[in-house]
Amino acid sequence: MSGKRPAPEPPEPLSPLVDAHTHLDACGATDAESVAAMVDRAAAVGVGRVVTIADDLDAAGFAVRAAHWDPRVYAAVALHPTRANALDDAARTELERLAADPRVVAIGETGLDYYWPGKLDGCATVEEQIEGFRWHIDLAKRLGKPLMIHNREADHDLLAVLLDEGAPDTVVFHCFSSDANMALACVEEGYVLSFSGTVSFKNAHELREAAKLVPDEQILVETDAPFLTPHPFRGAPNESYCLPYTVRSLAETRGQDPVELARQTTANAERVYRLGS
Repeated sequence: MSGKRPAPEPPEPLSPLVDAHTHLDACGATDAESVAAMVDRAAAVGVGRVVTIADDLDAAGFAVRAAHWDPRVYAAVALHPTRANALDDAARTELERLAADPRVVAIGETGLDYYWPGKLDGCATVEEQIEGFRWHIDLAKRLGKPLMIHNREADHDLLAVLLDEGAPDTVVFHCFSSDANMALACVEEGYVLSFSGTVSFKNAHELREAAKLVPDEQILVETDAPFLTPHPFRGAPNESYCLPYTVRSLAETRGQDPVELARQTTANAERVYRLGS
């Protein structure tokens, strides 16, 4: 992926780490060789395993293939909420087939995005998103796999749908970006909150306050690469190898030792996604 700024220099290694949410295909990986090269760069700084995420059917197929190409890669499959209008019978059948693969460790990213309707051509309506979200919740429960949530400006409705449908045993809020009140509501329900590079942004005061409230056993770390590159590299292309920058920033916010936070989030990822060592 090209960017206005050059790729960040590799950080000082921090181990062990799991990137709980990345998009290897959007980062430029296309085949087994490029996937291995990307994960090698991550492993060199302590990020030994990654979960690559789908937001459409093509990405879902790629994610599963990538997870079979490299044992350090795991997959999650779903249609992004803005694409919920593409969730026809054929798409549901294909997602169910892919989601049953043993290398798929979560159903995601799904959820609600109230920012894009009316701004993005072809974006799913709120009603279509809610219907798609309900279907993904049911799929996660049927397969006994975690539900990975994308939430943008939809706190109330998202929690309401989860309550109405009955949440799966494990719910992960990817790239948590809400305030302290939402964090407390999620923690109370036993949900897991995953933090990305946004927690390091200078203007993310409310998010850092929220990050302080999450119990050790309910926190994950992620890149959401190629997006949300941590400070001071905001605007540069992101990749899984950048995760230690975010973890160090998050540890400073929470008053924790970065090595201990790395160990804790890795243990959480292993438990939540049932990862192999």
